[in-house]
Amino acid sequence: MLPPSRRDFVSLTVSESGGYTNGKQRRQSCWRKWKQLSRLQRSLILFVLVLLLIGGIATYPSLSAQWGALSDTAVEGNGLEGKQPFVVELKNQVRPLLPEPPSEQRRNSHKRGPPVLQSRLQNKGNSSELHGAEVKNVEERDGSKPLISWRGAVIEAEQGTDPNPKEKEKAAEPEDPSTVQLVESRLEAVREAFRHAWKGYKDFAWGHDELKPVSKSYSEWFGLGLTLIDALDTMWILDLKKEFEEAKQWVAKELSFNKNVDVNLFESTIRILGGLLSTYHLTGDALFLEKAKDIGSRLMPAFSTPSKIPYSDVNIGKGTAHPPRWTSDSTVAEVTSIQLEFRELSRLTGDPKYQAAVMEVMQQVHKLEGKHDGLVPMFINTNNGQFTHLGIYTLGARADSYYEYLLKQWIQGGKKETELLEDYLQAVEGIKKNLLKKSSPLGLAFVGELSHGHFTPKMDHLVCFLPGTLALGAHHGLAAEHMELAQQLMETCYQMYTQMETGLAPEIAHFSMQTGSIQDVDVKLADRHNLLRPETVESLFYLYRFTKDKKYQNWGWEILQSFNAYTRVETGGYTSINNVRDPKYPSPRDKMESFFLGETLKYFYLLFSDDPNLISLDKYVFNTEAHPLPIWPQAE
Repeated sequence: MLPPSRRDFVSLTVSESGGYTNGKQRRQSCWRKWKQLSRLQRSLILFVLVLLLIGGIATYPSLSAQWGALSDTAVEGNGLEGKQPFVVELKNQVRPLLPEPPSEQRRNSHKRGPPVLQSRLQNKGNSSELHGAEVKNVEERDGSKPLISWRGAVIEAEQGTDPNPKEKEKAAEPEDPSTVQLVESRLEAVREAFRHAWKGYKDFAWGHDELKPVSKSYSEWFGLGLTLIDALDTMWILDLKKEFEEAKQWVAKELSFNKNVDVNLFESTIRILGGLLSTYHLTGDALFLEKAKDIGSRLMPAFSTPSKIPYSDVNIGKGTAHPPRWTSDSTVAEVTSIQLEFRELSRLTGDPKYQAAVMEVMQQVHKLEGKHDGLVPMFINTNNGQFTHLGIYTLGARADSYYEYLLKQWIQGGKKETELLEDYLQAVEGIKKNLLKKSSPLGLAFVGELSHGHFTPKMDHLVCFLPGTLALGAHHGLAAEHMELAQQLMETCYQMYTQMETGLAPEIAHFSMQTGSIQDVDVKLADRHNLLRPETVESLFYLYRFTKDKKYQNWGWEILQSFNAYTRVETGGYTSINNVRDPKYPSPRDKMESFFLGETLKYFYLLFSDDPNLISLDKYVFNTEAHPLPIWPQAE
């Protein structure tokens, strides 16, 4: 027989998981054991427990610091070691800390050309990483500063820094999915428009200068594949790999400048030389630099004039140059808008002759008499180097890009050439004093023309480059008033589109200045054509890039929709039209200018993109044909 069980023995059954199944009996056993202790023993135990509690409270702050350090280590483990936080600036909101954007992570690429574009071709999906990051705000506690949580790391909002204070470009807040989808849908719409235009060119005009989409044929100007070369960097920026490779193969195998053909110095410089240099910088492919050297050297005979002011035309096969048949003059815009390209060619080749030739022109124009408050006449004589047709001043055809290139050369050269800046600033003041007026009834600011002291309220669509140029100057440190004027003129250029029945601007507009007028913009019958020009879209890009005001994107989207509605040809390509005031029959002109692919669609794409590193305006300057060339390093 088993002896009777003792009262103070407790039987425990332990499960495989280690949890207790007889907790009530255990609590009774513990209490019974506690009661069996003497009063001295119980006092000692309570005293030890109190000491442990006091010590734990005293050591809590140091433990908190250690736990915080562990949290920092966790963030570093996510790939943020030694990097500045990428911060969102929001009005009246907490600034969340974001992961480093993919464009920043790619800066250390050893490949030639902009790493952003190199990586976009290799991995198009990287751009979505930013939007997938977990970003959340932590509620304020006890009136303390708001906290930010990112993947478990808690940081005070003031620890964030502007990613680039010098640029003053604040990082964008992670967009909601609908906004991201809208941006991507607009970018894809531009890609689709390019593919459609390219299809027409490939099917009916391959290797020729320009497409005639209605008649499904082509036209020749120089016989050098002008549209193809003009569109090379656009295809690269739009990430159209297949189309780019097709064009590259044509350049490698078919493009030859050893031809007995006259080319216009200005047009071949901005479209061909500029396009090849830009594509070389974006891709790092030496093929395009070699072609650029070839055409650049063949254009040099144009500068063999008595005055060193170049002739307008060059035979690139014979090595001869001449003025137009009807005059010995060149236009001021043409001889002063080839500098960005030839200067860059000298920098790349190490041969100073290209830069020396074009800067001789700028030095002469800088000293010439005949200007009016910084405004220049439209023509200059190649024999004596003097202005001709004095007294007529415009920012339209034959003078426009002179003002553009004053600013852009200054930017390209690292803001060191003060004469260029002085001429630009003086010209802006001259524009405000002599050419800037207000229309009626909306009070739109516009830039007219001056002829022998008589003002004409006539504004070419070409003048719509000016808002973008003014905004670019303000971005690079010029007066804030330049940005204010840019925004006013941008509104005017938009109205030139929206007040037309087709939503497309005319080539030339006249503005009403009389009180009681019904409409600000009037268009004469001979000026109602639209050539698919880029200037308004170009300026919209600059204004959106610097202000982040979505209205500029929306205006651009309206214009793209109008191009699709009235200029798109079903079998491929887009056509210029004769009448922007007749939506029922806009009368196609059967011509797609090369700049529609080289400029217009490129600027649409850049306008709709929210990536400020996609051709950063602190690293590149666009030539007047929308070909980006690098801003020179400060050491140079």
